[in-house]
Amino acid sequence: MNPEPSTVRSVRLRGDLDEPLSRWLWLVKWILAIPHYIVLLFLWIAFWVVTVVAWFAILFTGRYPRSLFDFTVGVMRWSWRVQFYTYAALGTDRYPPFTLRQTDYPADLEIDYPEQLSRGLALVKWWLLAIPHYLILAALFGGGVMLGGGTGNSNGNNTIPLIGVLVLIAAVALLFTGRYPRGLFGFVLGVNRWFYRVLAYSALLTDDYPPFRLDQGPREPAEDVVP
Repeated sequence: MNPEPSTVRSVRLRGDLDEPLSRWLWLVKWILAIPHYIVLLFLWIAFWVVTVVAWFAILFTGRYPRSLFDFTVGVMRWSWRVQFYTYAALGTDRYPPFTLRQTDYPADLEIDYPEQLSRGLALVKWWLLAIPHYLILAALFGGGVMLGGGTGNSNGNNTIPLIGVLVLIAAVALLFTGRYPRGLFGFVLGVNRWFYRVLAYSALLTDDYPPFRLDQGPREPAEDVVP
């Protein structure tokens, strides 16, 4: 007998546009965020070490150790807050807190703790099953506007990823109008939401396969049924 469908996905990303936004602060956010970048460098090293440990735990027990789970989700949450503040969204001027825990910050990430995980899926979902999503994300985050002449990287060309192009347009709009285009913000959040759903799946935090869907807007869809 199949379980009843849930109306809430196990991975939920939120990003509330925190207006009013400064016209010029985005120019220096890369400097202001340097302390976070340094801390996150070490946190992400630990994240992948913990993920390997959790992989063995899932293979032998079918469970993701709760303390390790909370840590990995915390690292992703911290990263999302910093990205929301900086150049993955530019959605707020509030400086991100230095914590793995949930706060009242405009951006947040929640992942439900799974009581049981498939041992078989742990062997293939992070590489084989996630390949279609990796290809799409490569296009979303890798494709964009090419700077410089020629057709190859050997000529010293640089490409601005699509997400970078979108946020740059938003930054220019902020500079000249003081407003963030709402439709553009919704699209930017949809791209980031897709990325974090796939990251949670490939990092073994959930067995729910990510949908092939760009859910735009600051919140998850009101009715997101998981079969």
